[in-house]
Formats: sequence, structure tokens, C-alpha cells
Amino acid sequence: MSEPVRLTSLAHGGGCGCKLAPAVLREIMSKMPAAAAFPDLLVGTETSDDAAVWRLNDGQALVATTDFFMPVVDDPFDFGRIAATNALSDVYAMGGRPILALAIVGMPVGKLDPDTIGAILAGGASVCAEAGIPVAGGHSIDSVEPIYGLVALGLVHPDRVLANRNARAGDVLILTKALGVGVLSAAFKQERLDAAGYDALIASTTRLNTLGAELPEIAEVHAVTDVTGFGLLGHALEMCRGAGLAAEIEAASPALLPGVETLVQAGVRTGASGRNWASYGEAVREPADQPDWRRDLLTDPQTSGGLLIAVAPEAAQRVLALAHARGFEAARIVGRMVEGPAEVRIV
Repeated sequence: MSEPVRLTSLAHGGGCGCKLAPAVLREIMSKMPAAAAFPDLLVGTETSDDAAVWRLNDGQALVATTDFFMPVVDDPFDFGRIAATNALSDVYAMGGRPILALAIVGMPVGKLDPDTIGAILAGGASVCAEAGIPVAGGHSIDSVEPIYGLVALGLVHPDRVLANRNARAGDVLILTKALGVGVLSAAFKQERLDAAGYDALIASTTRLNTLGAELPEIAEVHAVTDVTGFGLLGHALEMCRGAGLAAEIEAASPALLPGVETLVQAGVRTGASGRNWASYGEAVREPADQPDWRRDLLTDPQTSGGLLIAVAPEAAQRVLALAHARGFEAARIVGRMVEGPAEVRIV
């Protein structure tokens, strides 16, 4: 009997590290024709937010997003869980509650057997069941590389959409998950990741960001985004550009997944971290003595990463307490929003 095919061997990249580089994406989007004015489109493409939001009525708005990628791990069920968790995160990042999902499936049918493909879909469906929603349909194609993800739909009150552009000067920045998913993924591909590291990788990437649906109840929470393929610096910069503010990020403040610091200091990193820095490094001010490995962590692509929350200082401890109560033990204050040009300053 032949050995099972490693899913990651069929893909040129994996997880959110597959994203187009931020500079390339911005150039492509800049060439898009301007959309006509739609008064009910509350969030579109203008500020690179996590999802589109369309007002349905005075009390409801539809949150719509899609996310898919190639395998970041070899276990098909885990791959499905990670991809689904990552897709639903965009709904939670807008303050929404998911209502249903559609599956996006592209598989090299001649290389993967039906049981493996079925396990990927089953993993995604299990996460949707955890979120309390159905996978109500989808679309599949025969593709060169394995691809899986979701179209995710949710609801939010139109007056409490947590768009990334709404951050205010003085807001504290809270990150709810530890960094290092990209480093652990790279170590896994290099067969340098031990069992504890793999368990940490899976636990982080399959934890639903359900906390986001509770944040609209806290009036002092002004803006939220999830930290994924562009790393902490890249997604903080999107918040800065949307709000017309600067951000100060404390380099040593974010929690790190177990073993990550040792691995990154040993040179383990993804190609995406370098592409991220090349794309937006000109908008980042860093100390002259900052080591390269620290920068690699701050640009590390996070598959299914945590929420970056901009909240007024007086409510920061309330948000932290809520995050810890919901199981996000790694939630930390990592910086603040300040007056200034749209840039990130590492302090």
C-alpha cells in the first residue's frame, strides 16, 4: 500500500502565507474602477477591512467575506478546521455573528483520494458546527493544488460595526492570540517541529475568535481587525491608514507561541515575512538596534490569528478580562494609537 500524500507537498505555500504581498495587493486594488455610491454599503474595499458590510434595515447589517488557502498542515481534518476557523474570523472581526457558510473547494482529484478530500470538508464542517452555523452549499473544482475555505455570512447591528477605520488617538491596542504561527508552520515543513509545537499550532489556529461578537456591547471598543497573513505590523498599518493615525507597537509585548522564539532565533521563518517587510517596511519606524529575528516575528504571517482591538484606555482592562474569561489567555496590551501620519512605530 502506497504512503499517503503529504498535503503540504502539493502546495507552493500554505495558510495565510499564501496571500499576495501587501504592496502587490494595493497596486492591484488601486487599478480597480471606483464603485458607484451605495448608501447601504457600510464597509467596502476602501480601507482593506476584513469583510464587506451591507445594511439590511435599521437593526441588521449583513457581513460577507470569503477566505481560502492551501494546506498549512498534512492532516486533512486539521487543515479543514484551520481554514474554516480563519474564514469565520473575518465575521467576528467586524463584530458580527456568523449565520451560514458556503464551502470553496479546489482539489487535485488525481492525487488525493475521496476520503482525504472528505476529511478536509468534515474538518471545516466541524468548526462551523462549533460556531452554530451550517455549511449550506458551496462550489468545487479540480485544481492543481489543494484549496479549501469558506464564504462566511453574518449579522451585526449597523451602528456597531467594528470597522478598522474607527480607531481613535489614545486607544489601547490589545492582541488576543500569541504570535508565531508562521514560524511553527515553517518548522513543520522543515520537519523541525516537535509534538508540543504542533499541538500549540493546532490549538491556536482552530480557536474561533468568537470574542469579536461580544465586543460591540462595549461602547469603548472602537475598531477591530484580525491579524493574519500580513503579520501584526501589516494589519496594524491597515488600521492606521483607515483611521489616519499612527500606531506604537511594543516589540516585546505580544505573547509568543511555545518554542517560537528559539526557532526564529535559529533562523526559522517563512518567505512571507520577508515579503511583508519589503511591502510595507517604508511605513514602519523601528529602533536601530532591533534584531532581525524580532522583526521576523512582527511580520510573521498568522494563519487564523488573533483580534487586534482598539479600545479606549478606561475600558482596556474590561476587554482583557473578557478575553481571558473566554479562553484567550495570551491576550495582551501591545501598543496604542497616536496622532501622526499613517505609520507604525516600534518601541
